[in-house]
This record gives sequence, structure tokens and C-alpha cells, in this order.
Amino acid sequence: MPLELVEMVGKKELVKALGTKDETVAKRLLGSVVRQWEQHFDDLRARRALTADDKADAVWQHYNASLQRDEQTRRAMPTPSDIEAEERKVWSKIDAGEISSRDFVGMINANTELELLRSKRAHDANLRKQRLNALKRHLITGETFLIEDAAKDYIETNRLLIEVGSDDYRDLCLRMMRSDIEHLERTFERDQGNYSGAPKDPIVKPATGTARESAAPGETIMELFEVYAGENPKSISADTLNQARRDVGTFVDHVGNTCPAHRIDKKAVREWKALLMKYPVKATETKAFEGMKIAQIVKHNEKVGKPVLTPRTVNRYLSSLGAFCSWLVAHGYIEPNPTDGMSLAKDKKKKVFPFTTDQMNPVQLAAVHRMPE
Repeated sequence: MPLELVEMVGKKELVKALGTKDETVAKRLLGSVVRQWEQHFDDLRARRALTADDKADAVWQHYNASLQRDEQTRRAMPTPSDIEAEERKVWSKIDAGEISSRDFVGMINANTELELLRSKRAHDANLRKQRLNALKRHLITGETFLIEDAAKDYIETNRLLIEVGSDDYRDLCLRMMRSDIEHLERTFERDQGNYSGAPKDPIVKPATGTARESAAPGETIMELFEVYAGENPKSISADTLNQARRDVGTFVDHVGNTCPAHRIDKKAVREWKALLMKYPVKATETKAFEGMKIAQIVKHNEKVGKPVLTPRTVNRYLSSLGAFCSWLVAHGYIEPNPTDGMSLAKDKKKKVFPFTTDQMNPVQLAAVHRMPE
């Protein structure tokens, strides 16, 4: 298992029986299995971490989608006219002799269809009531299976990096359960003809965070960086441009390589800066961090304890992104420059270190002050 995926997957190696004792056959089958694993690894690497904005978005999306499904169900419900028409249809068949009182099975079938129409609304309301009561019980006990299909669908649709059973996963499920409860409460208000109800749970509200989206072709951050590099508006050297490319690459590592350039904002830069302040020196050249993304490197370094970037170096990263963002502003992709005011304060105090005991020794002092011949 690739090192950067071990913590997420929860295992260090994958094992698969190839179903043969013939080494030649096993070697032939091996390639297919390894390719499947590599595709799975690439899929996991392409995912991004769950954020608070994602949780808020999941709650609101689930609430609205559930109400839309309820509306569709109501539209498909039989009206009193539909039920009357079915009754006339049954009596017409009886009058025509198509259904006889002696035909017990025929009478049962005809009445069953009619009763299903008559009871459809009541049956639907009963199912909703049972689900509402179950969700409230599970919200108390922490059980999540009633909502897990919806949670997994959201995770898959949004390409999130979240382990089933983790604290984040359970929190997402519990929040979506609260959303489901609110949706069901609205449906019972609708049963009474009241469509004015609004969520009472404070977490069930429109998501205010930046919506996640994938960039249009040619508008990912690194694609536009290459356009910027080609123009090179400040005529910087090739080495400086390569350094800027690596610096901006760590920002992309944080926001995801499908993030469109126009989504670069203060929040993303602020979060990236916070990671840089804990980012180990020469992380990409250190075997302990091989294959990891910036957030994973920072977390792993809590155990490894490598020296982290100085404020001066953090400011260099910010400057690289800032110059690129100035070009994005000039070309109408973003406004204003999200890196403005983000630099760390410089330490202007002159550092004076006291003499050590050895340096204070008279012999050492004499050596220090001895003039060269």
C-alpha cells in the first residue's frame, strides 16, 4: 500500500489469491490485479479532505433533495377523481360480467387494487412517521445505518477523502440525519396544507461556504500558471519561475488539482499559510513523507519532528502565489488578489546571543583579541 494511503485505508498491504498454483498463470493474472489496485490508488489520491463547508452543503442538499422527492411522490398520489374512476371501472366490470361474485379471486384482485389506491396516502404517511421516529431514536443512540446510503452517495459524488466509520464520517451522518428529520417534519406540515414551514434545527440552513466545482478545460490553477509562465510578465529567471511553479504546486496540493483558478480566495490562502507554518523543510526530498499531500505531511511531521519552514520561507511561498494571483486579477479570473496582507511579519530585532562559558574564559578571550602577526 502506498505510504500516503496507509492511514486512510487502514492497512499496509493488499493480498489477493489468484486461484491457481501454476506460477505461469499467476504471473499472467498478476498484471490485471496490480492495474486495478493502481487505478484504485489514483482514485484515492484524486480525492480531497472533508471540510466544514462540505458538511454544511451535505445537510442543505439532503434537506432540499428530500423535499423535492416528497413533492414528486405527492404529485403521483391518486386524487379523489382517480379513486372514483377506479370504482366505476370495478362496477363496470361487474355489470359486464367480467367479474362475478362467484369468482372469488377476481373479486379479491379488483378490490385490492381499489383499496391500494384508497390507502396510498395513509400508507405513505405511516412510513414517514415510522422513519421519523426511528431517526430520532438513532440520533440519541448514535446509530447511522438509516442515512449511510445518502452519506456515501454524497462522499462519492463530491470525491471526498473520508474513511467509513471515522469521526468525520459519523459526524456527517448524524448531521444528515438531523436534516432528514427536518424534511420529514415539513412533510407532515404539508399533509395539513401548510407549505410555509422552515427548518428549526440551526444546522439545517443554506450553505454559505464556497461551492466546490471542477475547473473547465484549460482553467485549472496549474494550466493557467503555465500560461502565466509563458508570458512571464516580470521577466524573472527560469530558476525563479521553476521555484514559483513548485511553490504554487503546494497550494494546488492543498485545494486539489481540479480546483478552478477563479476559486482561489482568502480562506484557501489562509488555510494553506497555516499548513506552511508547520511544513517541514525539504519535505518532498524526505523519504518519510514520500507520496504524501501537504496536509498529510504536516500531520505526519507531528510524529517525525523535522524542522519546519522559517517565516521568511513561508513568505516566499506567499510571494510566488501572490505574483501569479496578480496576473489572474489582471486577466479577470479573480478579484481582488487573495494573498494581499497575508505575509508574516518580519522580525526586525537584531538577535544578540550571550557569550558561552568557554568564550568567557580568559585564554579564549586572549585568543579572540590576539592580533594577527
